[in-house]
Amino acid sequence: MTRFLSRVLQPGLQLLVARLGIASVFFLSGRTKVEGLFTIKDTTYELFRSEYALPLIPPDLAAQLATVSEHLFPILLVLGLCTRPAALALLGMTAVIEIFVYPDAWSTHLSWAGLLLPLLAQGGGAWSLDAWLRRTSRPLSRTTSQIPRNKT
Repeated sequence: MTRFLSRVLQPGLQLLVARLGIASVFFLSGRTKVEGLFTIKDTTYELFRSEYALPLIPPDLAAQLATVSEHLFPILLVLGLCTRPAALALLGMTAVIEIFVYPDAWSTHLSWAGLLLPLLAQGGGAWSLDAWLRRTSRPLSRTTSQIPRNKT
């Protein structure tokens, strides 16, 4: 049974589930901030002026950055493209939310970090575009070493 489970629950599958799980959390949150595809709601700006007020960042800019981030980075995670930078960005966003917006929601934010940290440490896994690109690209040193040299 242990052998079967280790085959089925291989790291590639675990990382895929982590990518899809945390991507859905952030993407669905981002969808609540917009109307249609690109229009940020007035209520989103109002939330960032009042409840989500952050130090050092103007509320309108924070609303725009959060909205774009909650759409872009989850899409990258689903694709498994630039997995580590996307996971790092969402982990940073999680830290900002925990520290400045909802400090009492640490258990929720800890569960988000629990999905993001393996992605940051291990990347997207075998079932990701990152892995596919690694498999299909040739290292520069291999291609240059195959060029015949003049023997003069």
